[in-house]
Amino acid sequence: MSEFALEMKNITKRFPLVLANDKVDFSVYKGEIHALVGENGAGKSTLMSILYGLYQADSGKIFVNGEKVSIVNPNVAINLKIGMVHQNFMLVPP
Repeated sequence: MSEFALEMKNITKRFPLVLANDKVDFSVYKGEIHALVGENGAGKSTLMSILYGLYQADSGKIFVNGEKVSIVNPNVAINLKIGMVHQNFMLVPP
């Protein structure tokens, strides 16, 4: 079993005319808390959308507790105990 709770290895995602993530590695040890920070357009939301199954990576691998996983939609992510809070959400109408 891996010491990492989560590993994203060599994640690449392209959109028309945009390379959003280029061979990104992201690892989290068990018990750690991370914040992804960067400029607008740096690929933070795209990377997390891949982890949550909203987008599919063009290449790369994701491991949860050392096991390779294929997160094809948010239901798979939720079953793996991966959640996402979107930055622009509205729980109650204004």
